[in-house]
Amino acid sequence: MKIVKHLNTEYTGKHDRKHQILLGAVDYYIKTGKPVGSNTLQSEGFDFLSSATIRNYFASLEETGFLTQTHASGGRIPTTAGFKVYALEYLNVTPTSKQSSKFNHIAHQETKELVSFLQHASNLLSDLTRTAVFLSSPKFDQDYIMDIKLVPIDYHRCLAVIITDFGVVQTEILHTTKKLSSFSTKRIEAYFHFRLNGRKSPENLNEEEEELALKFYNELMVRYIVGYTNFTDKEIIRTGFSKLLTYPDFQNTTLLANSLALFENVHSMRLLLKECTKQNKMKFWIGDDLTTYTTKTQGSAVIAIPYAINNKSVGAIGLLGPSRMPYRKLFQLLREFSDTLSQTLTRNIYKYKISFRQPEKESLDFKNEGSHLIEHPHLMLLENQIQES
Repeated sequence: MKIVKHLNTEYTGKHDRKHQILLGAVDYYIKTGKPVGSNTLQSEGFDFLSSATIRNYFASLEETGFLTQTHASGGRIPTTAGFKVYALEYLNVTPTSKQSSKFNHIAHQETKELVSFLQHASNLLSDLTRTAVFLSSPKFDQDYIMDIKLVPIDYHRCLAVIITDFGVVQTEILHTTKKLSSFSTKRIEAYFHFRLNGRKSPENLNEEEEELALKFYNELMVRYIVGYTNFTDKEIIRTGFSKLLTYPDFQNTTLLANSLALFENVHSMRLLLKECTKQNKMKFWIGDDLTTYTTKTQGSAVIAIPYAINNKSVGAIGLLGPSRMPYRKLFQLLREFSDTLSQTLTRNIYKYKISFRQPEKESLDFKNEGSHLIEHPHLMLLENQIQES
């Protein structure tokens, strides 16, 4: 099978023919990672042209900055500009035939654990695309705390892990001037379970531990409620960075570090996904297109597409990989993923009667929820919802 398929190419004008040769050269390089020579391209769909003619087109494309030659007698490879022309050519191409869905598992999923669902879906997309994936999400309401785990760090610090009904995992560091043993930590964790689930109060807590447990509990509730109420930025789910190690392009530690810099910059990722969501269409950024978001862009590319709930764009999914990505395949996969994600979220939102919010300055109003003061010994709002469910 030929790598490049062209229809009626030999009857096109010189400009169109040069454009097709560029697409053919980029396509070959994406699929093989090897520089393409005139004889190679001739055998890959351009047999109506002589090698000399192809070399002339190569020279012209090199002069205009779309191809470059690694050494005098070697083949050509695409430049950043060449990759952009190629990606733009296929950005809005709709597949002629519907392929079997690769996302059947998430398409039929019924769950109210929407955050866990989005994480699972992102992992699946990363596996299929062999890229790092990052996804922006609105805030889902009607969530409540299911569990709190305590992990001792040292005698004066412990890590609190808050787990919610929708699958959100939030971590907080708690400090105390009093010496905290592993046994005390377990007893304080049991106190948290008592407060959350309404079970019998643990009897083995001494007065000092109970005072500290109440202090920790109130601290965690305040932090959670403040974060839950003041939603100023979309949540970002990230996964699959290790997939980049499979690309020969990123065997160069400098290129890998540059991509890592973008993937670890949550603010930059939010800006990319926000732009995509606002324009409500698939977008790509290759090489220097990313300079607005990070100073280290060499050899990297991002593709993003919005997804919706009830036909309203609520976030976007981004893929991070090398410039030499299979754009045509990824464009199709992303469209299918976005459609599947949108339909599944919309169905579950209605089934479980879940509302959602976009980031805004206004805070959520708890006045009508019947919440109690944090210090009150009885169950508070987040606990009451557990009792009612």
